[in-house]
Amino acid sequence: MKSRQQGFTLVEIAIVLVIIGLLLGGILKGQEMITQAKIKNVIADFSGVSAAYHGYQDRYRAIPGDDPNAATRWTVGPAVSGDGNGIVAGTYNSTSATDESRLWWDHLRRAGFVSGSGTNQPFNAVTGQIGVQTGDGAAPGPTLLNVSGGNGFVGLIMCSANLPDKIAIAVDTQMDDGVSNQGSVRGVIQTAPNPNIGAGKLAEQPPGYAETGTNVYTLCRAF
Repeated sequence: MKSRQQGFTLVEIAIVLVIIGLLLGGILKGQEMITQAKIKNVIADFSGVSAAYHGYQDRYRAIPGDDPNAATRWTVGPAVSGDGNGIVAGTYNSTSATDESRLWWDHLRRAGFVSGSGTNQPFNAVTGQIGVQTGDGAAPGPTLLNVSGGNGFVGLIMCSANLPDKIAIAVDTQMDDGVSNQGSVRGVIQTAPNPNIGAGKLAEQPPGYAETGTNVYTLCRAF
C-alpha cells in the first residue's frame, strides 16, 4: 500500500508568509527606532555641550579650556589653566591632554556641567569623537573643512564625527537647513574615522549630502 505524500496547503503557506512579513516589518521598524534614537542623541550632544559652554561663561566669565584661573579655582588634581586669550587652541580630535581643546572637557567636568572626569573627549551614539576647536584646525593630516573664513566658520565650533549619512542628514535638517556647506551646521564626507577639520575644503564640498547607505560624515556646529 502506497503512502500518500502530503504537502502544505495554500492556507498554510499564506499563514507562514504573513508571519514572515510581520517579523520583517518588526525588524525594520526596530531598526528605524534605533536610528531615530541615535539622531536624537546626536542632537542632544550639540545642544547639551552648547548649554554647558554658556553656563560656564555665565558663572566664571571665561571660556572652558581657555580659562586662565582654572588652576587656582580647582587646586585638587590640580586643574591646568588656559592662556585666557579668548581662543580654544588645539583640534577637536586632539591627542594632547594639554591642548585647550582637551582642557575644555576637564574644566566643564570640574564645574559639573558635563559628566565624567579628565580631559578625554566623549563619544557620540555611533562611537565618533565629540570635540571643540576655534576656527580651522592647524593639526597635520587630511584637511576636510574650511573653517577659516569666507564660507567657513571663524569662531568656536563643536564637531561630531563618524555619523552615517542618514543620521547626518537628519541632524543637519532638524537643527539647521539640511545643506552641507552653509548655515550653522555643516558637514563633510569622511575618508577616515575622526578626521582633522582643517581649512580650505568646505567651499569645495557639494551643497548637499549623498545618502548611499555607506557614506559617513563629520558635522560641525557654530556655538
